[in-house]
Amino acid sequence: MEGEQDHPLLVRARRLSTDLLAPAAQRVDRDGLPAAHLDALRTSGLLGASAPQTYGGSGVPEAVARDIQETLATGCCTTWFVQAQHQSPLRLLAASDGPAKERLLPELASGRLLAGVAYAHVRSFPRVPVRATAERGGWRFDGTVPWYTGWGLNDVMLLAGIDADDEVVLAFAGTGEERGLRASEPLRLVAVSSSRTVSLRLDGLWVPPESVVLRTPRERWAGTDLAHAANVSPAVFGVAEAALRVLEETGTEAAMTAHGLRTELATVRRQAYALADHPAPDHGVPERTALRLRALDLLRTVTTAAVVAGGGRTTGLDHPAQRLARESLFLLVQGQTAPVRRAHLASLASGSKPAASS
Repeated sequence: MEGEQDHPLLVRARRLSTDLLAPAAQRVDRDGLPAAHLDALRTSGLLGASAPQTYGGSGVPEAVARDIQETLATGCCTTWFVQAQHQSPLRLLAASDGPAKERLLPELASGRLLAGVAYAHVRSFPRVPVRATAERGGWRFDGTVPWYTGWGLNDVMLLAGIDADDEVVLAFAGTGEERGLRASEPLRLVAVSSSRTVSLRLDGLWVPPESVVLRTPRERWAGTDLAHAANVSPAVFGVAEAALRVLEETGTEAAMTAHGLRTELATVRRQAYALADHPAPDHGVPERTALRLRALDLLRTVTTAAVVAGGGRTTGLDHPAQRLARESLFLLVQGQTAPVRRAHLASLASGSKPAASS
């Protein structure tokens, strides 16, 4: 039986990360994400790795899909972040039924269409940044999406609004010259600034009923979201790996530091992924949250070590250590929910490090 680490798509991801993404990461951070990166992802089959084979995907095991994400983040966090937006709509469609699945899932699985997401604002409840209203047989969306990644790079977006009954309405919309949709200029971010992240103003954006993929009570959506957000993002381990490599290349003393940090990261990674693989999605949320915080603490440590080991030259914008340190700041808050934020602040206030058992 073929080992997961030898899966052809994971091997392909490693090659893409090593040969294309990593050598260009500094340039992408400075100048923008080139179309060649997204084209390579489209043709590699990696965008549809998790999609069912019956819809043109590869249906890889969850562990392989996770390792692919980690590998891409090791090469270039910006490229990882843009393509990561594609994965949630793909998974939601795969678990759904209806016309949106039949129309869009084959396109997303093949990479012919690239998707983005506009639903993090639902976490602001009881504030409702985007209101969904039934209208003309479909749904009208009004309000502001404060954060949308991949504008001008992806083709469709999964948009969320809350209706008058406090149900979350998730529907697909275009990202072109849609009536009732206006994007800001790209936001200036401390990291992944080349991801073309914007805010969106919705003023009567209408979607037909066949574009709606899910309607669910907000409480149910929030419970699922909270459980998912407790997991460590694979990108945390990916960026940490990139920083460890920089550290190892700096000198003997730095390499010894890297060795100890790599061992500790491997322990946290093993525990975090084991908990994430539990069949019950709400299992061990406190433990998973603690491991998320510990992984972020280690990421901050290893990126700081890469800066310290390189000395003053690491403050130059051409040095990867400062980019990785900025990316670690970004990952501190990426996918953050209110419970995770409270737990993280409490941990920082107490000066404690969430423990990882052996």
